[in-house]
Amino acid sequence: MTRPARPRKRARPQQVYERLRDLIIDGRLAPGARIVETDVAARLGVSRTPVRGALQRLQQEGFVVDSPTLRQTRPTVAPLTSDDARDLFLLVGALEGLAAYRAALGSATERAALAASLAQINDAFAAAATAARPDHTRIFELDERFHRGYMGSAGPRVLAIHDTVKPQAERYERLYVSMLTAELHTSVVEHRAIVKAIRGGNAPGAQAAVETNWRNAAERLASVVAASGERGRW
Repeated sequence: MTRPARPRKRARPQQVYERLRDLIIDGRLAPGARIVETDVAARLGVSRTPVRGALQRLQQEGFVVDSPTLRQTRPTVAPLTSDDARDLFLLVGALEGLAAYRAALGSATERAALAASLAQINDAFAAAATAARPDHTRIFELDERFHRGYMGSAGPRVLAIHDTVKPQAERYERLYVSMLTAELHTSVVEHRAIVKAIRGGNAPGAQAAVETNWRNAAERLASVVAASGERGRW
């Protein structure tokens, strides 16, 4: 007597979307990899319906693109290119610059507390970057903590857009952080300029310092991507 087939897990589209997005960000779905709905559904133990909805959303956000085949297009994990890296980092810088501007408009007490927290994180970031055997995961996490520190001052619209764009930039940060370690001392100095502007209530200066940090990071990253080879192009 055969057992009846086990029913598939009923998952919300949001859960499937988050799971797929995490797989792409972490590199477990590699740049340029073709995505087959049935394979993804089997991997996640869900039906094809939430997978289809998640892929549509990921395509709208730029994580997934259509790759041409002989007869049809097929969803594919977006490639990693120097031009895309530059565009994403500049966009993140513009959004975070707005948050830093607002952070510098806070009260003296609020600015002092935020500046102290950011300075402490940046000191830890500097120590991690100059360690004899750098822990790249820790470096990435400290850099993320530093930038999240002032993002709490952003308005809801900026946060919503940032939540969509920043994870796409994170794909590059996670993959290439080990190749950027030699340049991290520059980021430490740029972070200090951000802290100084926020502490002093210099809103335009804080915005400019954040945009400079991301603009320089964009150029450093684009150079590394170009030198090491773009990934996932067809």
